Amino acid sequence: MESAIAEHLKCPRTRHRRVEDDYAPPYPVWSARAAPSVTQVVMGYFGVQSRGVAMQGKACAALMKIAAGFALADGPGHHDLTHYVDTDGFDNMIAIAYWNDTASHARWCATPAIDAWWYDDARLTEGLGYFREIASPRVEHYETMFNTPDRFEGVGMVMGELSGELQEHGYWGSMRDRIPLSQTDAMSPSGSRAIVTGAPLPGQRVQVAGHQNIAMIRSGQEWADTAGTERTMYVEEMEPVLREGMDFLRDRGLSIGCYSNRYMTHLDAAGAPLQKSFGLSYWRSLADMERWAESHPTHVAIFGGFMRYVQALEFQVKLRVYHEVSVLKADEQRYEYINCHARTGLMNGLQHAS
Repeated sequence: MESAIAEHLKCPRTRHRRVEDDYAPPYPVWSARAAPSVTQVVMGYFGVQSRGVAMQGKACAALMKIAAGFALADGPGHHDLTHYVDTDGFDNMIAIAYWNDTASHARWCATPAIDAWWYDDARLTEGLGYFREIASPRVEHYETMFNTPDRFEGVGMVMGELSGELQEHGYWGSMRDRIPLSQTDAMSPSGSRAIVTGAPLPGQRVQVAGHQNIAMIRSGQEWADTAGTERTMYVEEMEPVLREGMDFLRDRGLSIGCYSNRYMTHLDAAGAPLQKSFGLSYWRSLADMERWAESHPTHVAIFGGFMRYVQALEFQVKLRVYHEVSVLKADEQRYEYINCHARTGLMNGLQHAS
């Protein structure tokens, strides 16, 4: 068993973990490891927003255009295609891309085919919304966790290596303890979100500045390998409770510090849904996320349902679960929106169209 914090990221602690050194977790989990040469990663969310059946074909074509761009020089090491419906009833199709090098991402963004398309005035008149939300956490600022050692998701796909079984999990506060920065930093938020340019109105380009220590989580599950009793339990008991919690964060999350939540379904290359989903949310702080996880009825129900699920199956589950959590410095965030409605992403709650 080993620490979630890689050896080269350890430093003398000024803040203590929430467990003692002899703590033994109830079941095994693993983390993705990046080589010491990797100092910062890029998580890019490239979205297409539409409303109504008539626009779905156009939106799909736009998503495929974005995904095709990933094959250019300096493109990402991995990408996913996803879909979700937001609280205003808009379809959001999102290509999620990961780089393990910020310089490669910067060169890719500056490629004429990418840069010219994004800034073309045609993006304002196509009847679609577009956004790109770019998080670039340094390796000290994020953590990953997987319940199986043989398949990664998300940023784990570009990190390249696997840890041994981890000690810091299975207790409240373990998420914080897995982030290397937590050894010396409370990761408290400061400042506030602000619209830098534009206004969240049709035909507008908007740039939002994030503040210090926004917390971001991607937490997912895949049930393709489940069967029989396990599949029935997931589909009929666990997933509805999970969806209720995700819908609460989507629709009313601002009241508890959640700026944005998307409960997304993976798509295959043809746009058909897969048996994989995840929630992506942005929070004012890691502490706000922790309070929801530890005490809010919607997450208590999710956690309780999961524990009943794994205990009923004597921890022999085929369900794959994972998450990645980042605490983002102000210079690790970039949020841009084109022709999107006012509650999209990090614009949510800042200003509303009249």
